[in-house]
Amino acid sequence: MADGRHHGRTVVVGVDGSENALEAVRWGAAEAARRNVTLRLVTAMAWNQDHVIGRIGLGGDYRDIMLGAARRQLAEAAAVAEEVAAGRPVEQQLVVGFPVPVLREESRRAQMLVLGDRGHGGVSCLLVGSVAVAMAAQAECPVILARREEEPPAAEDGPRPVVVGVDGSQISEAALAFAFGAASARGVPLVAVHAWWDLVMDPGISALLYDWEAVETDEHEVLAERLAGWSEKYPDVRVYRVVTHDRPAHALIEESQQAQLVVVGSRGRGAAAGLLLGSVSHAVLHRAPCSVAVVRPLDEDES
Repeated sequence: MADGRHHGRTVVVGVDGSENALEAVRWGAAEAARRNVTLRLVTAMAWNQDHVIGRIGLGGDYRDIMLGAARRQLAEAAAVAEEVAAGRPVEQQLVVGFPVPVLREESRRAQMLVLGDRGHGGVSCLLVGSVAVAMAAQAECPVILARREEEPPAAEDGPRPVVVGVDGSQISEAALAFAFGAASARGVPLVAVHAWWDLVMDPGISALLYDWEAVETDEHEVLAERLAGWSEKYPDVRVYRVVTHDRPAHALIEESQQAQLVVVGSRGRGAAAGLLLGSVSHAVLHRAPCSVAVVRPLDEDES
């Protein structure tokens, strides 16, 4: 199901011993099995000798204790992965270093990076941990924020779809590539959401300035043009189109309520070039109840 842009042969999962990280391991193991690639579990041990100098009873012994704990975390994660991975190889890697630079380096060679929404250091009031947010902005491959999946729906309801945000620009092409591949591999429908929003708040003024019927027709055409090539490439994927006069983040979060995965670009059409993570992707990352994939634009991946 690879979309042809990320040539690594691994699905990398960040492991820190938390239950959220084990959920990411389960998600990553299932994905590695779908893609027929190796699952790579990575733990970063943030060791800094300056932190323990002068503390009685620490030093080298403390480092050994930390290493032992990290190895046990990896072993536990590997045991969980092997229950799901359908015989796929599972690698374990312990790296001495801080999580963000370690995981960014891993992302250079990965098809995707999978993380839990909050790790051991997470603050209970935060919806997404700092490492996950940083990697969504900085990783060089798609980043998945894995959230616990609900029980499958009843047969008459059909499988939960993959949802993708389409803003009408080339920037969303990478998200579309990933989303079509994901829907095809899972055998589920794809819901393509194109939300358009005007800045005129007064309904009376708005009615005078815009021919809303014409605008809506144009927006439907924009979405149809973006989907045309991908629907030809993935004829097995049933596509539902949602065109709505709404804020993009709100529309995507609404659709994600019944989805198993929502896919967004790291930056939208309206994002400033210097921003690493756009406002829509940031909002969806924090508020969607299902797993979220953040995919970088094609031009960034190829640079």
